[in-house]
Amino acid sequence: MASAKEYLAFVLEQLSGLEDISYRPMMGEYVLYYGGKVFGGIYDNRLLVKPTLSACALLPDAPRELPYAGAKAMLSVENLEDRAFLETLVPAVAAELPAPKKRR
Repeated sequence: MASAKEYLAFVLEQLSGLEDISYRPMMGEYVLYYGGKVFGGIYDNRLLVKPTLSACALLPDAPRELPYAGAKAMLSVENLEDRAFLETLVPAVAAELPAPKKRR
């Protein structure tokens, strides 16, 4: 099942306090970037983030879910109403991720 553009718009609105948020559509889903780093995505109308140490600490009870068959499990962010929390979570996750590789 592909994610709805309305759900993407809602998530982007909740993250609007952060600069440098972007996304890329990919096979009916959306990969989310912060500062050029992939921190998570929208899969089947669910916001999933990479399970970094910070994400696990901030979301200790979050279920781990597969974004698609064969993928690594990610943390499901269920409280999308709390903008302040999301604005803490996303930079914390991105800070632990490696810089994107340069394209040739």
